[in-house]
Amino acid sequence: MEQFGQDYARLCAAAGAAPQEAVLRRLREPDGAQGRLDLAAQSLSLQTCSALGRLLPGAAPFAALALGDCGLSEEGVRLLLRGLCSNTTVKSLDLKGNNLRTVGAEALGKLLRQNKSIRSLTLEWNSLGMWEEGFSFFCQGLRANNFLQHLDLRNNQINHQGAGELAMALTQNTSLQELDLRWNNIGLLGGRALLNCLHSNKTLKRLELAGNNVPGDILKAVEQALDHNQDRETILSEAQNQVNVLSKEIFSLKDEKNKQFMDFVNTVDIQKEERARSEKMSAARVSQLQEALDEQYSIMNSLKTKLQMTEAALALSEQKVNNLGELLNAMKQEQKSVAEFHFRELQQQKQESASREGRLLHDLSAASEKNLLLRNQVDELERKCKVQHDQLFQVKQDLTDTTAELKLRAVEAEERLEVERRRFKQSLEDVESLRVKEVDRMTQQMEASERSMHGRIQRLEAIRISLDEELSQVKAAALTERGRAEEELVKVRNQARLEEQQRLEHLEEKLRLMTESRDEAQNCCRKQKEMVAEAQAKAKQLSLYADGLRRRLDELQQDLDRKEEEKVTELNKVKVELQEQIGHLEAERTAQDGLREKIAALERQLKALSSNHREALLDKEGEISLLLEKLRMKEAEISRVREEEAQRASFLQNAIMAYVQGSPLGTHSSRK
Repeated sequence: MEQFGQDYARLCAAAGAAPQEAVLRRLREPDGAQGRLDLAAQSLSLQTCSALGRLLPGAAPFAALALGDCGLSEEGVRLLLRGLCSNTTVKSLDLKGNNLRTVGAEALGKLLRQNKSIRSLTLEWNSLGMWEEGFSFFCQGLRANNFLQHLDLRNNQINHQGAGELAMALTQNTSLQELDLRWNNIGLLGGRALLNCLHSNKTLKRLELAGNNVPGDILKAVEQALDHNQDRETILSEAQNQVNVLSKEIFSLKDEKNKQFMDFVNTVDIQKEERARSEKMSAARVSQLQEALDEQYSIMNSLKTKLQMTEAALALSEQKVNNLGELLNAMKQEQKSVAEFHFRELQQQKQESASREGRLLHDLSAASEKNLLLRNQVDELERKCKVQHDQLFQVKQDLTDTTAELKLRAVEAEERLEVERRRFKQSLEDVESLRVKEVDRMTQQMEASERSMHGRIQRLEAIRISLDEELSQVKAAALTERGRAEEELVKVRNQARLEEQQRLEHLEEKLRLMTESRDEAQNCCRKQKEMVAEAQAKAKQLSLYADGLRRRLDELQQDLDRKEEEKVTELNKVKVELQEQIGHLEAERTAQDGLREKIAALERQLKALSSNHREALLDKEGEISLLLEKLRMKEAEISRVREEEAQRASFLQNAIMAYVQGSPLGTHSSRK
């Protein structure tokens, strides 16, 4: 406000006029800090009005401007109101007692058309109604204005024609709520025009017509129309408030459900990404395992080729031995000892195979006992799971009982409330509030109990799911252990049988070859007895060579045994690695199954949430439709009352016309 005073002094100095001390003093008063500039009863010069008119456009440091009884000239009023046309802060304007006429009325009409901030305008004790053209211009501005709420036109010499102009303006104005027309000269025709305009104007709530020579029935009709407007405004405001509350609740529910849905979609996306990542890792692991398996296959193929080469070398050595056996006629005793040795070795191998088979049978019995133990554990877990299912069913039964009991309590509370309502009709609002509180409390208790029951059900469901997972894991472990033991037993039996058959076939072939060589040696011995001496000499040399070959054969046999042991160890290692890899893959598969189950559960929860959301929306839409139906009924009732009032007004008008025509004045006019 201090800056406003300095600007006022500067503009006055620039215009070559001294600023008025009274205006400066009012600008420095503390009322300015409260947003009010009071210049009432101050004689404002034309220079002051011009300076103030130049300072008022835009934002002024006050919200109320009082210029009553200032003796403003027509030009001063025009300058001030021209500045107020573009002002955005002044809410209240007081111009009473300034004898405003044609120019002032035109300036006020322009102000009402252009200004969008003034809500209250006081024009008491002026002469706006004396000149019809100026007041018509003022009414045109009022017709175009949709922001003014309070208008004071007391003692403005407004006649019935001015009242007609004002009524035409009010038919299109949608913001004015209070109009004071006391102590004018409106008369019967003006009152009738104002009454007719109230049929189309639904915003005017207060209209003062005292001291205007308006008949009492018209005043009563005006009061009734204003009461109808107020009732309609209150009903519309209540309905709008209810609609706004319901729309806010619906929007909040929609936002909450959308947020929950987006959170659920994000969790599903995260789980899908984790699942894809785990699938990629498992695929990479499977490819690595496949590569390792291919490498093991290549190693086994190389070992097979080496074994074939050693078998070929062994076949060659056996062929050489067979060829040399034809020449060893004198080594019958040694051949017999070798045969006995091989027979004893065969017996020993049979005993070893029998002992190995006994050990395998013992392992099989241990595995079967372990399988029985695991089955017992599975039965125990199934029993626990059944107990948990029974507990879950009992909890659900308790939940249904509690909900039924709460519903019965709610019904009883409603019945008691109905009885109290019939008994205490005078205290309906208090009883309604008590019922609302009681229902809210019961609903809160029911929601709390439901939340606790749901929490308990969720905990029991989690326990049941964990027990089911443990049961499935134990079953899978038992099945894999049993299958692995059976496969190992079958493989060991097949391998033992193959080895026994191969060794028996090999020994039988050796015995056959030895018998053939023995027969041939006997024949050669009978034919070549004369060559014994030479053969003995050669036999000594050949025996030495045969010892070397025998040692070579023993070395080859040892190499073959060592290769066989290496092959067996390599095969066992490969089997163990494959079994470990298969176990890891099975574990990953079970984890993926668990993720699938979780995804299915989340989808079910999403469906449940969507169904609940849909039901809530349907309920809210039903409530909105009921409220709209009530609103339509109220509108129909208001229209009916309006028609009745229009009929009453028409009846009253006809009665007045009949009365006027029947009066001496009417007869006099008719005679003329």
